[in-house]
Amino acid sequence: MKLELKGRNAIVTGSAGGFGETLARALAAEGVNLIISDINLERAELVAKECRAMGVKAAAIRTDLTSADDCTSLIDLSEKELGPIDILINNAGLWPTNLVVEIPIEEWTRTFDVNLTAVFLTCRRFVQRVLERGGKGKILNITSQAAFNGSTTGHAHYAAAKSGVVTFTLSLSGEVANKGINVNALALGMVETPMSKTVLSGNRDYYESRIQIGRIAKPEEIAPLAVFLVSGCADYLTGSTYDATGGMIRR
Repeated sequence: MKLELKGRNAIVTGSAGGFGETLARALAAEGVNLIISDINLERAELVAKECRAMGVKAAAIRTDLTSADDCTSLIDLSEKELGPIDILINNAGLWPTNLVVEIPIEEWTRTFDVNLTAVFLTCRRFVQRVLERGGKGKILNITSQAAFNGSTTGHAHYAAAKSGVVTFTLSLSGEVANKGINVNALALGMVETPMSKTVLSGNRDYYESRIQIGRIAKPEEIAPLAVFLVSGCADYLTGSTYDATGGMIRR
C-alpha cells in the first residue's frame, strides 16, 4: 500500500509525549516532515531531534493552546520552518477529574480551550492557508469515546468538549470537502499514556471491564490508523469519526 506521505509537512499538537509522540514517530517513519507542537518545549525538542534522526525535517514549537494567538501563529510559524503544511493533527488534550458539582469555572473553561477551541482556531488558520495557495490538505482531530458515551467518572467537561470536536469535524468537512481538504476525527478509548496513568493506577479493572477486547490499548496500536487517515489512501474519506476503542464504542 502506497501511503503517499513522503515529503509531506505535518503539525501534531501535544506531540512531546503520549499518543502524540508515538504518532509523530510513526509519521516520520513514513517520511513526513514534522512540527512537534507542545507546551513543553524541552521535551518537544527531544522528540523533534529523534524524528530528524529518522531522516526527516522536524522542529519544535512551544504552543499554549489556551492562547488564541498561539493557536493561530502555530500554523504560520510551522510554514516558516517547513514550507506549506499539508497535514494538521489536533491531538493535544486535557483530561481533568471533577464531578460536575465541584468543577470550578476556570477548569471548565481551560478544558474547553484546550480540547475544543484550540481545534477550531488551528483548523481555521490551516484552512485559510490551504485555500490561499489553492492546495490540498488533511485534518485529523483526535476525540474520545467519551464524546459518545459520556462520562461516569468525573470527566463531564472533557466529554462535552470532545463531543464538540466530533460535530465541529462534521461541520467543517462539509464546508471544505469540495476544496481539496479532508477532515476526519479519530475517537480513542483508553490508551496507555502519561495522561491516563494516574486514573488507571487506581481504577484499571473498571476501565478494562468496559472494553470488549479486555485490555488498555498501547499507542503503537492506534498510530497506524491515524497515519492512514492523513495519507493519500484516505483521499475519499471525509466527515467521519473512526473508532479505535477496543469495543468501548460499538456502532
